[in-house]
Amino acid sequence: MILAGLGRLGGDVALRYLPDGTTVADLSLAYNHGKKDDAGKRPTQWVKATMWGDRAEKLAPHLLKGTLLSVVLDDVHVETYDRKDGGTGTTLKGRVSSLEFAGGKREDRPAGESRPAAMDSRGDTDRLPAGKPQPGGFDQMDDDIPF
Repeated sequence: MILAGLGRLGGDVALRYLPDGTTVADLSLAYNHGKKDDAGKRPTQWVKATMWGDRAEKLAPHLLKGTLLSVVLDDVHVETYDRKDGGTGTTLKGRVSSLEFAGGKREDRPAGESRPAAMDSRGDTDRLPAGKPQPGGFDQMDDDIPF
């Protein structure tokens, strides 16, 4: 199963290292869904995600609590665990296949700094020069779309 969406980091990323030296980043992602309640808040779905290898280590300093991300997760599954009260709990887990920084407060970035680049599962960046329209983008669409 694949899950794609816009979520916020619930805490700073946590790095760990496997015995073979592989870096693993653990992310806690919060996704809002549904309608707002009487207090004006939407329900939140929490998802635990992992990112592996050099990409995890390189992005870790930038993956801070509250950061808005566009994330695609694969291998999404429900996992059960034993709660402290003796009951059984469930959590939704997945592996990051692509990640893009989706926004933030302007004052969080130094003046003149552009948005961070997107990285795919190979760690390649996906950045086009500023001011050039992307092929097949909204600039290329006809005005006579029937919907």
